[in-house]
Amino acid sequence: MSRIINILVMNMNRFMNILHLILFKKFVMRKIQLLFFICILFNLVSFSQKGKIKAGELNLAAMIQPVPTTAKFINDTSYIWCGTLVKSHIDKQYHLFYSRWPRKLGMTAWVTSSEVAHAVSKSPFGPFQFKDVVLPHRGPNYWDGMYSHNPTIHFFNGKYYLYYAGNYGDGKITSPQLNWTHRNNQRIGVAIADDPNGPWKRFDKPLIDISADTTAYDAQMVANPSVTQMPDGRFLMVYKAVGRKKPQPFGGPVVHLTAIADKPEGPFIKQNKPIFTVENVEFPAEDPFVWYQDNCYYAIVKDMKGAFTNAGRSLVLFYSLDGFDWKLAKHPLVSDLKIKWKDGRVQKLEALERPQLFIEKGKLVALLCAVNETLDHSYNVQIPLSFSVENNK
Repeated sequence: MSRIINILVMNMNRFMNILHLILFKKFVMRKIQLLFFICILFNLVSFSQKGKIKAGELNLAAMIQPVPTTAKFINDTSYIWCGTLVKSHIDKQYHLFYSRWPRKLGMTAWVTSSEVAHAVSKSPFGPFQFKDVVLPHRGPNYWDGMYSHNPTIHFFNGKYYLYYAGNYGDGKITSPQLNWTHRNNQRIGVAIADDPNGPWKRFDKPLIDISADTTAYDAQMVANPSVTQMPDGRFLMVYKAVGRKKPQPFGGPVVHLTAIADKPEGPFIKQNKPIFTVENVEFPAEDPFVWYQDNCYYAIVKDMKGAFTNAGRSLVLFYSLDGFDWKLAKHPLVSDLKIKWKDGRVQKLEALERPQLFIEKGKLVALLCAVNETLDHSYNVQIPLSFSVENNK
């Protein structure tokens, strides 16, 4: 009898263990289902918020806010140009990459003497402190050995990609004229790092070189790269190109082209179709910054001559559904040549160029620009942006 009882007890224990396991699995499954439902609900809400702006209807001008004085990154002895910002996933600080060259050499010495440097801040609006030079000159035997310029920084797949323009030449300072050898030797490259503090890996060949075909749109030089990831996972580059059809040394026409790659380090395949064009205008735009949001691509460019709006030289907005065919956005004017400071001053400028956006967790946080108050000096400014549904109708 006792043996039978022991067997019954053992079976009962096994039954209870199985029952507990079944109940635990049901509990876990319910938790997973609840979490899945919450994720779906969150995505629907996020999509709904983004979907309130139709493709091409973003109003960047309405998002621009007064600028604090800490957001003016300037140096007494150097011209500061360009400016691109990323937040480190390691030290959680904001890293500014910019171009600089000695002020004593003059503004046009950018083409012979620029180098990409690095500054750090705890805020996207500064103050930024210089840290180091990340792309120093490395000699005329390299495609980028005498100059680095036009930086634009991105975080893709766990690594940092710093796209830029480089050149080489005789190194002669010809201010106030451009050194045309250096200007026409510009090519596009990328440096890669695991940390925005470096070290940075540079390459012995450019990412985008000029085309061998002397009739090509980019037969003379390429520069001003901008890169974004496409919805299908590929990478779109928009870049400035100069052909050889017009008189030298300037050449021309000056256009913008696109290129596609499966990986952020390339290789990029050129599409060879000019964008941001205006009939009978040989140099309508410059300084593109491209990104993807709200089911379309956007690009801020510098309007060289007022070819796109009545504002004259300014920053304007384009959009595209596929990255290749571009149209002016519904609200094309982003900014004319002025800054509104937080203390109430409205300052007219000689130049507001090299636009770059800082985007954090999908939110447009700041518009970075290179500024000339006069041609004697320059700096980078980080302009705050604030989204409002009412202002984006």
